[in-house]
Amino acid sequence: MRKPSYSFWTSSFTPWLLPILLLIAWHVLTVTGIIAANVLPQPLQVIEELVSSIKSGQLAENIAISARRAILGFLIGGGIGFLLGLINGFSSRAEIVMDSSIQMLRNVPHLALIPLVIIWFGIGEEVKLLLVALGVFFPIYLNTFHGIRSIDRGLIEMAKVYGLRGFDLYKEVILPGALPSVLVGVRYSLGIMWLTLIVAETVAANSGIGYMAMNAREFMQLDVTVLSIIIYALLGKLSDSIAKILERRLLQWNPNYSRAKA
Repeated sequence: MRKPSYSFWTSSFTPWLLPILLLIAWHVLTVTGIIAANVLPQPLQVIEELVSSIKSGQLAENIAISARRAILGFLIGGGIGFLLGLINGFSSRAEIVMDSSIQMLRNVPHLALIPLVIIWFGIGEEVKLLLVALGVFFPIYLNTFHGIRSIDRGLIEMAKVYGLRGFDLYKEVILPGALPSVLVGVRYSLGIMWLTLIVAETVAANSGIGYMAMNAREFMQLDVTVLSIIIYALLGKLSDSIAKILERRLLQWNPNYSRAKA
């Protein structure tokens, strides 16, 4: 089915219309007192707190700490998930040995492990990295496994007829064929990555955006708490946009993805 064509300005600004309307509604409801100040601060108060945090350097420091935890946890958990997805996708024997155990672990909510990992590791960096890695592992594993298994066997046989073997077969046929599914797993994992980090930093942290929100809650600083939530939302949107750009570049051969806009 042919997709409708939009102008650059329409496709760029239409996604921001709803957030802008919500911001206006937020401002009107808080300024008129329909929503009390002890329930939700005014947007201008949040902006003032944002400026103050930027000037003090506290915001940049906390964002850097949270981003480092998120990236390291994603690389560890995503890397292991991708590797095991490849192995089990290629080998039925490996699937028999490992997949059942992985599926059993997948059904354990990783956030329910927080008390246990705190007992094991305290509230150090290991707890945050382990929880993020567990959160991103399963989506990437499942999508990589599904991508490998979904490749048309006739296509692989045809590639072999043309002389492709070993690494060349993997590079030219198998990986490109599995890549759309792998990238879906990456995008899904990025959302889980931030969700897990929020919980981990509010429970077991002494730095980062989640800690900033938790510390503000103890002092009833609603503007800081709302600012922390907005920053998490923006970081999530930024990481998803990067993933969409990556998806469009890596899947240029696929007309459905090459037309997509980040």
